[in-house]
Amino acid sequence: MAEGGSLQPDDEIHDLRCQTERLSYCQVLNTSGGYVFTVTDMTRFLRFLILGTENGVYNHDEKELTRENVLSIDRLIINDRGVEVVQRIVEVSEAGRACKQNCTVYALAICARSNDPDTKRAAYDALSTVCKIPTDLFAFIEYCEQFSAGTGWGRAHRRAIAKWYNNFKDNVTTLAYKVTKFRRRHKWEHKDVVRLAHIHPTSEPLRLLIRYLVRGLGEAKKLQMPAAAKEMETWQKVYIYLEAVEKALHCKEESDIVELIQKHGLVREHVPTPLLMSVPVWKTLLKNMPMNATIRNLGKMGSLHMIEEGSEEEKIILDRLKSHTALKKSKIHPFKILVALKIYSKGKGEKGKLTWPRNKNIVEALEKAFYLCFDNVEPTNKKYCLAVDVSGSMDTAMMGIESMTARDGAAAMMMVTARTEPDYEVYAFCHKLDKLHIQKTDTLKNVCDRMSSLNFGATDCSLPILHALSDKKRFDVFIVYTDSETYFQGLHPSQLMQKYRIKTGIKDARMIVVGLTSTGFTIAEPEDKYMLDVVGFDTNAPQAMKSFIEGDF
Repeated sequence: MAEGGSLQPDDEIHDLRCQTERLSYCQVLNTSGGYVFTVTDMTRFLRFLILGTENGVYNHDEKELTRENVLSIDRLIINDRGVEVVQRIVEVSEAGRACKQNCTVYALAICARSNDPDTKRAAYDALSTVCKIPTDLFAFIEYCEQFSAGTGWGRAHRRAIAKWYNNFKDNVTTLAYKVTKFRRRHKWEHKDVVRLAHIHPTSEPLRLLIRYLVRGLGEAKKLQMPAAAKEMETWQKVYIYLEAVEKALHCKEESDIVELIQKHGLVREHVPTPLLMSVPVWKTLLKNMPMNATIRNLGKMGSLHMIEEGSEEEKIILDRLKSHTALKKSKIHPFKILVALKIYSKGKGEKGKLTWPRNKNIVEALEKAFYLCFDNVEPTNKKYCLAVDVSGSMDTAMMGIESMTARDGAAAMMMVTARTEPDYEVYAFCHKLDKLHIQKTDTLKNVCDRMSSLNFGATDCSLPILHALSDKKRFDVFIVYTDSETYFQGLHPSQLMQKYRIKTGIKDARMIVVGLTSTGFTIAEPEDKYMLDVVGFDTNAPQAMKSFIEGDF
């Protein structure tokens, strides 16, 4: 060892060899032929919740991935961490961090069907918190049926589902809206669930609604109106609303359905299919349409030529997309906005023959809405090396959406940092490294086009660090955006980071690996406090990365 703590060449080689021997005990060979660190069961579980496994990553089978993630949940429960698992499910669901809610519901069902009493109790207690709409409730029931081979309607199961309905006893009008909007999903409908759960309504307005679900409006109105003034008022509101829903189901004239929408706040699901080709109907629906529905139906409304530039409808949509308050309140995941941006920009749907003229103002607003979903990320004022994987495996579809690839997700996440930090350099890497001249004002489309134009190859995630070493570049932070299917030549990235710190004297130089697909591997060393894994497309990721870079954990 030389004076001042710097390593001489022989000492350095010996030190790195020792690291290699130590690291070999905690690494495994991945499907791309590279050695990586296995992530903890809790990290695997969080990746499952937030990213899902619907399409499988490059060189992986979807069923195998799902089975692996389920086993990680089982191991956590076996190790007495089941209640913690449920708490994480609630946190992810409440914060809107999951790309798709079905993964959180799936995980909750696993906990509800576990053999650990505490885990089971916690899962059923969390049912109403995680499953806020009937779609999620039906999914939970269906998953539980799969896990128990159709024999799962025990006392705890019935009680939790009955509680889901009875929790609306003081807000029955809201429940009426939800159950008529989402009548059936996942092969289940309310009348079957109500019968199997043996629900005993805890208020008279709720009794009216339950009777309607099971026997129809004709039988429901035979119930005696409650005598108490407050319950009578609610009872009447619920009945009038249900009557409007039934009228809507049989409407044939657009003027009639428009009046019902205006008067009773009916939504698209209440409108008969033939009338969904009516422009006046859609214009009326749009006025009070929720954020998620607005984004989901952009293509349909565009196909009817009702959101032309300068139109009132365009203004409504633009105001909605530009509202940080509205976006936050809707808890819409940024991934959904990116999917909408990708599909709407194409001018045609993923399936079917629906086409529409693209409104450039809507396209711009969708991209801005994406960035608005990330709350108040302040710059760290560090020097960043942003390295984006452009290998062939990055063409893998994210979350089963053909139009959205891991490359799109990597570009989007990278641009969040690029728009926040003042000092950064961007590189594209696969088997070689290329500098990308990315500006804060670049659109996602431009960034993705540049990445797509590069030659693809295998993924050598050590290249950004090797380049920084050879060119004597001083970075405080390396962020690698990848689909997690990696290999490297020579030294492992974690070893190179050790070498980089020694060579540059930046003792706390950090590396963050952002994985855009759900796998069981990471290139970050668990024992290195300056290396971090981030569960990819997560609204909290930028803030978590900032806290890590500033040394908060």
